[in-house]
Amino acid sequence: MASIEIYTWSHCPYCIRAKALLDRKGAAYTEIDVLHDSVRKAEMEQRAGRTSVPQIFIDGRHIGGCDDLHALDAKGGLDPLLGA
Repeated sequence: MASIEIYTWSHCPYCIRAKALLDRKGAAYTEIDVLHDSVRKAEMEQRAGRTSVPQIFIDGRHIGGCDDLHALDAKGGLDPLLGA
């Protein structure tokens, strides 16, 4: 099973959409809410090279944000990463 980390803000619609896709796939993930956590937000920015949320990592590989995750799924690349 893949290790998935998703950096989010609690009311971010893109975060909700990305998590919904992962939920539909049955993928377990660790959610890291960075809204009030400047240390974890800085960690996300350093790892991803981006300041926006969500930022998604699968097995340590940076996937990108919500649109990137959906694009990866649309071209059939998400399921193999999830081990599905």
